[in-house]
Amino acid sequence: MIDTALAARERQGRPIRVAMVGAGFAGRMIALHLVSLPGIRLVAIVSRTAEHAVRAFHEAGITRVTPVTDRDALDAAVRRGECAATQDHLAVCRAKSIDAVIEVTGTVEYASRVVLDAFTGRKHVILVNAELDATLGPVLKNYADRSGVILTDTDGDEPGVAMTLLRYLRSIGLRPVAAGNLKGLLDTHRTPATQKEFAEKTGQDAMKVTSFADGTKLSMEAAVLANAAGFGVGRRGMFGPQAHHVREMAHLLPEGAMLEGGIVDYALGAEPHTGAFVVVHEPDEQKMARFRYFKLGDGPFFVFYTPFHLPQVQVASTVARAVLFFDPTVAPAGPPRCEVITLAKRDLREGTRIDGLGGYDIYGTIDNASVARAGRLLPAGIAEGCTLRRDVAQDQPVTYDDVALPEGRLCDRLRREQESMAQSSL
Repeated sequence: MIDTALAARERQGRPIRVAMVGAGFAGRMIALHLVSLPGIRLVAIVSRTAEHAVRAFHEAGITRVTPVTDRDALDAAVRRGECAATQDHLAVCRAKSIDAVIEVTGTVEYASRVVLDAFTGRKHVILVNAELDATLGPVLKNYADRSGVILTDTDGDEPGVAMTLLRYLRSIGLRPVAAGNLKGLLDTHRTPATQKEFAEKTGQDAMKVTSFADGTKLSMEAAVLANAAGFGVGRRGMFGPQAHHVREMAHLLPEGAMLEGGIVDYALGAEPHTGAFVVVHEPDEQKMARFRYFKLGDGPFFVFYTPFHLPQVQVASTVARAVLFFDPTVAPAGPPRCEVITLAKRDLREGTRIDGLGGYDIYGTIDNASVARAGRLLPAGIAEGCTLRRDVAQDQPVTYDDVALPEGRLCDRLRREQESMAQSSL
């Protein structure tokens, strides 16, 4: 359906016109693919450093890029068939020529402003930003609904890969009871110093790759998936069993937790080493016999998996689903089911100003939202810039009572709204 719909838009000369906010490593990879896709056109890039937006287009083979400073100039450039670069996200959020905005900054405070402004401009928003979605996704989804637009995380990132598979399995009458990622390495005490060589080798930001290694990004992605699927976690941080192959997850996760309401988790070191998995429960003897015949295992738990994830490529299907079919790939189904809480990466002293995700001070780990609320645990997505009021020992959770929040942040106001949503649902 998506392929034929996009082909039709291309034939009609009406491609979906997309703007992207963020021109870092991930943004440049997305630009490389979206500039020439049938039925979709990346026509504008926003970066707070103008040269980065131009660079992203140039690396994608677009040499004629028009710098713009406002909505009217952007619309004029698009009408001329040109690509536009701007430092002002409001230009794309207000432009008549833009159908959807891809947010790929990995920030929370700045990105929350971008997303709300995009909703005001009636733009669908595709998040390549698990940090924002895990922290503020449910309340932002409410704002999207009020504006009549779609908010969705993207296919290609693990939550989207898992949710696409999970939705398919539900549609054919199966009961998913667990879902998650495949992870190669997890060391909560990794820092930008330990990851510096890898970051330089791959051309990425050291704090970003540290958030991959210390488990923060894994927890963010798991929370996005949990909030969309209606799942929880079996314990703080998940179980993360070692496995040779992802199929072994059928008997490595606790049955009680899976059957009680479903859980998100991850397989450590398991082939095929990439993609996402879903565990289904099928106790019917005749159906189990058919699954055994087709080599899916002995049951009653069976593992289905997708052996790849390519966010820079698969984001296109999420754009098409949002704009053409009003269908989010993965979006919160209600108030938060899980939160990513803040833990001290080292002994932290009173007066420390927390450096943020992937830094030297903290890491994020997933827990059930009810536990986070009861303990007033500080969400990792808003920890950056907070100042400690007291010492916190290594590997201990940081609470709201332990910190002073920076003044005037939008993300804190949105968190309060989201917490009110959760309380009213109890």
